[in-house]
Amino acid sequence: MREATYTDCIEHAVPLTAVALGSASPRRRELLASLGLRVDVVPSGYDETPLPHLTPVELALRHARGKAAAAAPSGELVIGADTVVDLDGEALGKPRDLAEAERSLRRLSGRWHVVHTAFALRDDRTAASLADVVSTRVRFADLDERTLIAYAASGDGLDKAGAYGIQGFAATLVERIDGDYFTVVGFPLAAFAQALPRLGYRLAPAPAKVAAR
Repeated sequence: MREATYTDCIEHAVPLTAVALGSASPRRRELLASLGLRVDVVPSGYDETPLPHLTPVELALRHARGKAAAAAPSGELVIGADTVVDLDGEALGKPRDLAEAERSLRRLSGRWHVVHTAFALRDDRTAASLADVVSTRVRFADLDERTLIAYAASGDGLDKAGAYGIQGFAATLVERIDGDYFTVVGFPLAAFAQALPRLGYRLAPAPAKVAAR
């Protein structure tokens, strides 16, 4: 039997208009809202305990599934997500202080690393769930010490894996990327859209707002 394609699945799916995000990340909320979705942030009691025995990909998936599972019950599709920066197989988490942020940035300077963002979906109405992960390679420019220290001191990277956020000033620190940009920001929009039909949903573009002349 021929496996159903994305196009086959989407023809029988219902439009998704709202989601419940089990995360306090403003970046993920903004990305999902950019798809025309209403985003309700729901509490998740998941504890991101360090799990050094897992690979970075496994860690991202474990945390994403944990956040989705621990989120409060919802009538909307529940989303959990997690981003891990992978340097030579080592997961670089959120820095605990400025000194650790500087150390992470020095290690990334002039090198390639991989950003893994996993997402987990939970539908309480059907008891269905799924999870996926997307990986993007990122190369940092050779950072001069003055720029590195100034960026770390700005505090922008203190709440981000790897001590940087590509959507802010750190975009000037990145030399190139190989893969999906939104995965590096914190949520792979295209992979999310392609996963939805497996749960019976699809995205529909919101009507454009045209300014009056």
